[in-house]
Amino acid sequence: MSRVTLSVPSRKRRRRVLERAKGFYGCRSKNIRTVYDAVDKAGQHAYMGRKQKKRQYRRLWTIRINIACRMNGMTYSQFINGMKKAGIELNRKVLADIAVRDTEAFKTLVEKAKAQLAS
Repeated sequence: MSRVTLSVPSRKRRRRVLERAKGFYGCRSKNIRTVYDAVDKAGQHAYMGRKQKKRQYRRLWTIRINIACRMNGMTYSQFINGMKKAGIELNRKVLADIAVRDTEAFKTLVEKAKAQLAS
């Protein structure tokens, strides 16, 4: 009976991991034992990064809305409260886009929020 070495599948598996480590520094892209650790760690960082990206965008939108509100004589929290009371349901992404691209439309939104807070 002949001996099975499984060399083809193992080589294929190693090559797959080495391709994912292409561009890593030093042994982290060449030594297979180090490559496994490096690729695992990179995957963990990528996973966390996808979550952090969402946080960072929401933070950016909040900052842009706050700046636009203060230019119109209102704070961010008052603006959001006024928008909720007025029944205007726009998310922060759209509000930030309006604040940057169309200042006149944002000014009308601020006036509606002020009117709702005053009443």
